[in-house]
Amino acid sequence: MTKANRPVVRMKQGCSKRFKQGSPWVFSNEIDMTPDAKAIPAGTMVCLKDSNDTFLGVGSFNAHSLIAFRKFASDIETVVDAKFIAKKLRKAADLRRVLVNSPFYRLIHGEADGLPGLIIDRYDDIFACQLNTAGTDLLKQEILDALEAEFQPSCIVLRSETQARALEGLDPLNETAKGVLPDLVKLRENGIYFFADLKEGQKTGWFFDQRENRAFIARFAPAKRVADFYTYAGGFALHAAVGRAKEVIAVDRSEASLALAKKSAQENNVADKCKFIKADAFELLEKMNADKEKFGLVICDPPAFAKNRKDIGAGLRGYRKMAKLAAGLVEKEGFLALGSCSHHVTPDEFFAECTRGIFERGRTGRLIYQAGAGGDHPVHPQLPQSAYLKMLVFQLD
Repeated sequence: MTKANRPVVRMKQGCSKRFKQGSPWVFSNEIDMTPDAKAIPAGTMVCLKDSNDTFLGVGSFNAHSLIAFRKFASDIETVVDAKFIAKKLRKAADLRRVLVNSPFYRLIHGEADGLPGLIIDRYDDIFACQLNTAGTDLLKQEILDALEAEFQPSCIVLRSETQARALEGLDPLNETAKGVLPDLVKLRENGIYFFADLKEGQKTGWFFDQRENRAFIARFAPAKRVADFYTYAGGFALHAAVGRAKEVIAVDRSEASLALAKKSAQENNVADKCKFIKADAFELLEKMNADKEKFGLVICDPPAFAKNRKDIGAGLRGYRKMAKLAAGLVEKEGFLALGSCSHHVTPDEFFAECTRGIFERGRTGRLIYQAGAGGDHPVHPQLPQSAYLKMLVFQLD
């Protein structure tokens, strides 16, 4: 859509301060929702103007979403097409080449990479995309064309089965847009080989956001018993096993996830020191405490306990209970790693609940590491909620 035929949407008087200070979002209650505005097809590129007719930006518009406008550009002349997207892909790839020493990473992380609502994970010449908004849904062909122009992929898969897409009024999306998608995709992280299921696995198949945290935590594994709860496809567990752990117990409630972890253990020649257990994490934590089991390193990296605001209270109690139970399994002077991907829970809240749980278990210690996602998951400076991942590592007395 060109400048000439782009619809105009206006903000209500006195509502533009936050946007002018750098936020890429405008909420529906900040927009003058005239009948014409409401009639604009969801995802359409529009010109955003202030109540006094001052131009503010170009972006996608969805009158039926809480986040009604998502900024793509500051220049009124900008046309959001395949060439525009290809330029963003090229810029993002240049940064990732500095950050990551292999072609396995998050290529596009939404607003921080200038493409709101779009997630792209790269598995060498296979690309997995999440189109999470009406705007990116309308740009599907342009996104595919841009990927083709920049990378000539062997395969492009579209996986968008998230709540975010439902909030935009969109159906789930799961299709292979180009090529033939293998049942399992092999990837390399920190020199270790893993397998991802891009057809049925969680999100886009793998969680690249923990790359640096896995490498850091693995340094405590040598000669220790290690327990990795919520292991999924074995990310932390395999790092510990390759890192010369004496024994690794990996726990998940999904048989399919454990099968991926087992295959990775075999691929890296560490299957003999790994044990994979299908169980509910909290139930097994309780049982291991009752059995007085001890480990030199315990890792808990669960799915989000607070997926929306109404779940925050329960989520915080869940993190406290997790920390309390996990701390009971850590041997003296051992290490405890706790993670949260709930963006509704702040780093301060997560730290407070984890330390409270550790104290309630009767343990003391020190925080030795506090981090978020890797650099290939950049944070938009005006969207602190995009810094969703939190990782804490304690040494316990």
